Amino acid sequence: MWGTLDIVKRRSGKNRLWLLADMLRCGIRYNAGYMDYKIAEMYRLNASQRAATITRGISNNIVRRMNSKAYWHFFDDKSEFNAVFGRWVSRDFLRFSKETDKDTLNGFLRDKKSVFVKPLEGSSGVGVYKAEAADFADIDAFYDRLRGTGDSIIEDTVVQHPDMARLCPTSVNTVRIATLLGDKQEGIVYAFLRVGNGKVMDNVDCGGMACRVDLTNGMITTPAADKMGNVFEAHPSTGIVFQGFQLPFFREATAMCLEAMRVVPQVRFVAWDVALTPEGPRFIEGNSFPSHAVPQFAAHYPDGYGILTEFRKFIDC
Repeated sequence: MWGTLDIVKRRSGKNRLWLLADMLRCGIRYNAGYMDYKIAEMYRLNASQRAATITRGISNNIVRRMNSKAYWHFFDDKSEFNAVFGRWVSRDFLRFSKETDKDTLNGFLRDKKSVFVKPLEGSSGVGVYKAEAADFADIDAFYDRLRGTGDSIIEDTVVQHPDMARLCPTSVNTVRIATLLGDKQEGIVYAFLRVGNGKVMDNVDCGGMACRVDLTNGMITTPAADKMGNVFEAHPSTGIVFQGFQLPFFREATAMCLEAMRVVPQVRFVAWDVALTPEGPRFIEGNSFPSHAVPQFAAHYPDGYGILTEFRKFIDC
């Protein structure tokens, strides 16, 4: 918290005492944590703008209301997700545990150039890594490595559409599309593109960036921003300008999410991570407890009115 306070002080020019008091006010009135305060730059917002900001407390309440915890496992367990939503995942995977024998692993890896290894449960890209053929050429060593890290899922590497690779070739850059089976209406609340910044993952918790996507045409409408508050008009590595960039297969991606949201209707609010491949959209995963940080970066709301206004079209919050 104190580190965040120092960052906010430098950006706002306000003194620590005022900021601490204002953080407390936002915590009481808007259920905002100190990270919410920094990410949404609440120090520059008036009361009506703050009331349009989705904070951790509000987001958690939406999840509790919309998503039955008894059904989270369909999304939290990555191998279960791949099985249930297999028609839209469309890639080979192996659930690895200490009971998995070496021959099974070797058979799965045969003829593969690379795979992604992910913890069976988890978020924010923690523990995820890409293994190249050279990494599992010594099957004994690779098997021991997997056994030492606990239950995991091993998946074929997704090949993204050339347009998405042109934007950033080091990571599969996914579209996060949030669907909501609301009390007022049902459909898509928001869409954001997540873009890598030199790593093999596009997660904002791993240094990635995000930018808003127009739901009607799949075009990026804002600069990119990261969790530290840095804003990028163009990708720092490739120089591709974000605003006006057209995502391929976006209409097909939204149609896929709208169909998939009814498979487990007890989980009414899902943020789907969608890869755009040469063959069309493919699910990477679905999130039953979506992060509220990605759709609340201050750079995406220059008028100060945040994403909560979109949620209110679907539910009371």
